[in-house]
Amino acid sequence: MKQYMKRVLLVLSMVVSLFALSACSNKNAAEAETLDPQTASYISQITENLLQTIAEMDEATAEESETGLIKQGEDGLASGLTSWISVMKDTGAFVSVLSSDTELGEDDQYVCVVQAQFENRNVEFKAFYTMDPQSQNLNPVSLTFSPEYTVGENMAKAGMNTLLGMGTVFLVLIFISILISCFKFISVFENKMKAKNAAPAPAAAPVAAPAAEEEELVDDLELVAVITAAIAASTNTSTDSLVVRSIKRAPGAKWKRA
Repeated sequence: MKQYMKRVLLVLSMVVSLFALSACSNKNAAEAETLDPQTASYISQITENLLQTIAEMDEATAEESETGLIKQGEDGLASGLTSWISVMKDTGAFVSVLSSDTELGEDDQYVCVVQAQFENRNVEFKAFYTMDPQSQNLNPVSLTFSPEYTVGENMAKAGMNTLLGMGTVFLVLIFISILISCFKFISVFENKMKAKNAAPAPAAAPVAAPAAEEEELVDDLELVAVITAAIAASTNTSTDSLVVRSIKRAPGAKWKRA
């Protein structure tokens, strides 16, 4: 609980340092092309204090404070915490302020640039303010941290970005080529599915046996009866003692000789 209250107090002290104090110049000084030394020194001092307050926050405190400021609608202060979170691992701890300079920028904005020394590298802290015409208080619009990287570090980052960009492009091209090569398998699969889902052809109706077989069977019985009667008459015997077991057609030549 004490740790949480400490974080809240840090945020409140940052907000109070900006809004509790009013500018020392009047409206005519704000509208002038250049700032008087007193106003420039006042804004530079506020910016230096703001820089030190933010630089003392660790990542967890900065993230928590950033969320709280966004909920309160303090987007200008929240932007400074967002920028600090993104560079804090490269800069290290805050050491001292090297220089600060304030000037009047476009749209009557006050621009303060603070050069600060950190453990790992120097950092340029830039703050943009607007003046409330009624309360004469400074309102932060944007806060940014810009670490000074060496030429080698910039080249390494540029090379890494190039590799990532080209690698992404080649991966997409490879994926597209694989997808195009699979089109032929897709067509084959579709043809198989169409053939599988096609309605089966109706089965052919069985052909009825011709009635000629029955007629031939009747003719054979009549022929057996005639032959049996002829044999009985030629042998002077009764047809009851004769049994015809089979009838075989003789070759045509033998019938002709009979």
